[in-house]
Amino acid sequence: MRLGVCWYPEQWPEEWWADDVRRMAEMGLTRVRIGEFAWSRIEPDPCRFDWGWLDRAIDLLHGAGLGVILGTPTATPPKWLVDRMPDMLAIDRAGRPRRFGSRRHYDFSHTGYRAEAARITRALAERYGRHPGVVAWQTDNEYGCHFTTLSQSAAAAAAFRIWLVRRHGNIDALNRAWGTVFWSQEYRSFDEIDPPTLTVTEPNPAHVLDWRRFASDEVVAFNRVQTDILRAASPGRDLMHNFMGFFTEFDHHEVARDLDVAGWDSYPLGFLDQFWFSAEEKLRFARQGGPDIAAFHHDLYRGCGRGRWWVVEQQPGPVNWASWNPAPLPGMVRLWTLEAMAHGAELVSYFRWRQAPFAQEQLHAGLLRPDREDDQGAHEARQAAADIAAIGAAGPPPKSVALILSYESLWVTEIQPQGRDFNGLELAYEMYAALRRHGLDVDILPPDAPLDGYRMAVVPCLPIMPEALRGALARLDGPVLIGPRTGSRTADFRIPDALPPDGQLPLKVVRVESLRPGLELAGEGTTVRRWFETLETALPAEESLTDGRPLVVRAGAARYLAGWPDRALLDRLVERLAGEAGLDPIPLPDGLRLRRAGDLRFAFNYAPEPLRIDGLLADAEVLVGGPDLPPAGVAVWR
Repeated sequence: MRLGVCWYPEQWPEEWWADDVRRMAEMGLTRVRIGEFAWSRIEPDPCRFDWGWLDRAIDLLHGAGLGVILGTPTATPPKWLVDRMPDMLAIDRAGRPRRFGSRRHYDFSHTGYRAEAARITRALAERYGRHPGVVAWQTDNEYGCHFTTLSQSAAAAAAFRIWLVRRHGNIDALNRAWGTVFWSQEYRSFDEIDPPTLTVTEPNPAHVLDWRRFASDEVVAFNRVQTDILRAASPGRDLMHNFMGFFTEFDHHEVARDLDVAGWDSYPLGFLDQFWFSAEEKLRFARQGGPDIAAFHHDLYRGCGRGRWWVVEQQPGPVNWASWNPAPLPGMVRLWTLEAMAHGAELVSYFRWRQAPFAQEQLHAGLLRPDREDDQGAHEARQAAADIAAIGAAGPPPKSVALILSYESLWVTEIQPQGRDFNGLELAYEMYAALRRHGLDVDILPPDAPLDGYRMAVVPCLPIMPEALRGALARLDGPVLIGPRTGSRTADFRIPDALPPDGQLPLKVVRVESLRPGLELAGEGTTVRRWFETLETALPAEESLTDGRPLVVRAGAARYLAGWPDRALLDRLVERLAGEAGLDPIPLPDGLRLRRAGDLRFAFNYAPEPLRIDGLLADAEVLVGGPDLPPAGVAVWR
């Protein structure tokens, strides 16, 4: 695995560059990402390019043996372009145009901006596409960040109508698919259809689902414009985009089909602070990040990249954008780096080289402080480089448990959650974490991925169940766990005629209810919160409520879970199914996580207290660490 860093030469005096590059190489870094925010320096005036500074930066990096990952700068169109084309700005959900002054201020559907993005991409590709120092390209930066996937613009509305014609063919078919007879919503032509926003109350959910599909397809199309140009002008270089954490506004699997590598930006402390985790978890893991946050995304993006993935931005210290931004526990930057290696990363790149003393990210740490001295992240990057050299190449991750995640199905639960705290992504994460608490290796896969070779499958929440996945689950030689709301909607956002789970198992969900905090259902050794489904079935119940209603039923090797599980129930189910699959689940101490890569074994201590793992190291060749794992400690053995 290689190490890299994000560097912004345009932000620093050129007399510093040679020292920066020398220190990068000495630190053990071999890849440098540049250029993704530099449009105004590359093209300071329309069609007047200033290539000199970028030529010198790329030549300097190449001369030091550092491979360049060059970004297209389309996430930050310059002011002169916005002034020439003001309607390129996205329109927010309240109908207001976004303004210039930060980033991501463009509309994916605006054909004029799409042409400008193609023009600047082509200019970069023609100049540097065959430069020996450029080893990879990044398209744009963090598609959709700051809630910019969905735009209510006239351009988006016009493109949406064209998309609807392609999907439905004629207006009568659309009216049937959407059920527009409800509330007198029937349309006479596609020209009458607007984006589903600013309605008096809830818009038609089928309309919203098609809108989400359309918006996702616009991201795919925007990205493809750039990948087509780069493939033609820069053959043999990897194409990559840097996705984000816990972000669901577009289908990452579909965007990644046009890429060679799926990248993502890893900020475990910020994600812990910003998402659904309990106050207790946020305190216990405040300086480490939740034990499964980084790993969840490693396994998700490995699935998106069909096995090839990078960490493009790794948090090296405090960030600036969460509600609270503590410093990582000493050792965590090294731990996060080696954990990415254990999950099959080809690259970990730290964000950023030097902390900026100006503009929006002044309080975002880098490997270096603003005074050019090493920060804690620099010391840990050096240690990680030494560890990687000692470990050598890691083998491929094993096929063990497949967890199925569909962005389309996540949109369904976002559109009609039915309970304020029902979050399909959170449920997928909780099931993933339960598997990891038992030492299991997980691949997160799209619904169309083959399941050959897997020993067990988990489908946390999949309202729209593709036929191909039905067959793959039926053929799987191992246990399957199917979560609530699976098979609960057709592709047109209707309750299926056969009722959920739509023939997947011999049962019917005849009633659903969401449970407000404090309204709980008691089970045998479990408590059901948030969601419960009443089943009509002759299947035997493996888990029940105390009033006798089934909670988990079994049909052959498959189980259906009829409610939101607590940790105790998930742990029992994982132990039961993994045992049947022959996977030898091991209940781990709180904060300890394991991972296999070829013949290597990794252990990571996320807990704030030391742990002892001598039982795992019997007869092992220990490469890093030992039986006593301090907080943020890592052990690697063969």
